[in-house]
Amino acid sequence: MTDKLIKVELQQQKDYQFLIEFGGPVPALLCDEPAPLGGGTGPSPVQLLASAVGNCLSDSLLFALRKFKQSPEPIRATVVAEVGRNEHGRIRVLKIDATLQLGLEGARVEHLTSVLVQFESFCTVTQSVGLGVPIHTRVIDINGLVLRD
Repeated sequence: MTDKLIKVELQQQKDYQFLIEFGGPVPALLCDEPAPLGGGTGPSPVQLLASAVGNCLSDSLLFALRKFKQSPEPIRATVVAEVGRNEHGRIRVLKIDATLQLGLEGARVEHLTSVLVQFESFCTVTQSVGLGVPIHTRVIDINGLVLRD
């Protein structure tokens, strides 16, 4: 059963450069493959995938913390997508590593253990992408202390 459909439209501008329309008040985004294929005039599809994973994980962490009336802002995320060849010699995203950083010390966050155990399961994008690409998520506090690895 489908709860809703998300529609985006892509229009080739030239070569590997596409304008992505999201509809409504959301501004369009120009995307492009890096050289030598494209001109690198916008984010690549792999960068968009990495940013979608990082954004969704950050949203899910924020949502889980706010359920416990916590204010972890500002949350930062660094996402690294490893691109290489698979067993068939095709270029693929082989894995994604995401590090989320809270804007405060972990010791100041109430119910942190409960949040860290459950937040990732609420992330629509990560749970979907993770079916085909291994995703490793780490959470650190503002001082770099590892809270979840």
